[in-house]
Amino acid sequence: MKVAIASDGIMVSGHFGFCEGFTMYETENNQIANKSLVANPGHKPGFLPVFLKEQKADVIIAGGMGETAQNLFNEQGIEVVVGAQGLLDDVIKQYMSGALKSTGSVCTEHTHEDHCND
Repeated sequence: MKVAIASDGIMVSGHFGFCEGFTMYETENNQIANKSLVANPGHKPGFLPVFLKEQKADVIIAGGMGETAQNLFNEQGIEVVVGAQGLLDDVIKQYMSGALKSTGSVCTEHTHEDHCND
C-alpha cells in the first residue's frame, strides 16, 4: 500500500493543496518499506488527485481538504483521511495501527493556506 501524507517539513500540512510536498510511505506487512518526498507540483483545481493516482497512492492523509478534492480523490479510488496533525512518522504509524480515523471535516475557506485543521 502507498500512503501520501501532505507535508510541510516533518509535520502534516494543514491543507493538502498548499503543502510543500507529499511524503510517500510504501507499507508492507504493516511496516514502512520505503519513504520518499514528492514535491507539490502546484495547486490547480482537480490536478492533485490525478497526480497522486499517477504516483500510485492508495491513501491521502492531510490536515484539511475541500469537499470537491475529497470527491475527486474518491473517484480516483484513493482513500481520504482528513483532520490529521503532528509528526509524519507518528501519523503513518497511527494509520497503520488503525488508530488514525478521518474526522470527515471539509475545508470551505480557501483564502488561507494552512488553517483548515484549526
